[in-house]
Amino acid sequence: MMNRIITPLLCLLLLFGSSSINAIDRVKEANDLYAQAEYKMAIKEYEEILVKEGVSPQIYYNLGNAYYKSNEIGRAILNYERALKIDPMMEDASYNLTIAQTKVVDNIIKIPTFFLFEWFKILIKLIGSNAWLYISVFLFILCLLFVFLFIFASSRRLRIVSFYIWMVFLVFSILTLVFSNVRKSQIEKHNEAIVMSGVITAKSSPDKSGTNLFQLHEGTKVEIKSSLGNWIEIELGNGSVGWVEKVHTERI
Repeated sequence: MMNRIITPLLCLLLLFGSSSINAIDRVKEANDLYAQAEYKMAIKEYEEILVKEGVSPQIYYNLGNAYYKSNEIGRAILNYERALKIDPMMEDASYNLTIAQTKVVDNIIKIPTFFLFEWFKILIKLIGSNAWLYISVFLFILCLLFVFLFIFASSRRLRIVSFYIWMVFLVFSILTLVFSNVRKSQIEKHNEAIVMSGVITAKSSPDKSGTNLFQLHEGTKVEIKSSLGNWIEIELGNGSVGWVEKVHTERI
C-alpha cells in the first residue's frame, strides 16, 4: 500500500483557480494531520479542500489514502476511482486501488470485451479531452495544407501523393475529435458508482417487495443503467442486472 502523500505545491498546481497561499496552507495542514495519523481530521480537511478549491486527482488520492487508513474501504475505492477518472495514468492511485479492491468481498469476473475496444479505451485515456482536440485541429490544418498542395501541384505524381496524405490526415483528425468527445464524456458523466453499505441486496424491481437477485458488499463497483425515484438500476461486470436504493451507493 503506497502511503505517499502528494506535496502541497503539486496539489496547488492542479487546483485550478485556487487562492495560492490559502490552498498551500490547507493542503499542508491536511497532509500534516495524515502524517500524525489523525485520519478523520485529515479526511475532513481534504473534503473541504475539494469543495472550496475544486477537484484534483492528487487530493482525491490523498483522501483515498486517509479513508483506507480509517478502514473505510468503500470510500477509499471511491476516491481512488475519482482520481483515476481525472488522471487515468496516475500510477500511485492505480496501485492503491488494486490493494483496496483485495479487501472487497465480491469477486465479480468481468465479461471479456473485444481486444480492440480495450486498446481504444486505454489510448483515449492517455491524454485529456482538450489535448485530443488540439491534436485534431493540428491534423486538420495539415490536411488543409495538403489539399492546397493537391489543387496547385504542378506534377501528377505530387497530386496523387498529396491526395492520399490529406485523406489520412482527415481520417485521423476526425478520429482524434471523436476521442476528445469520448474523453470529455468519460469525465462529465457519472454512470458508475461504488457500493457504500456493508451488504445490500439487488432487487428485480425498484421496490422493497421485489425478488431478491443477488447481494453486493462495500467497495463493489457498479454501472448505473437508469434510475426511478430512490432506486437505481445497476449492472455488474459479469452482466447481472438489478435494482438497489440510491442511498447505498455513491457515484464516481
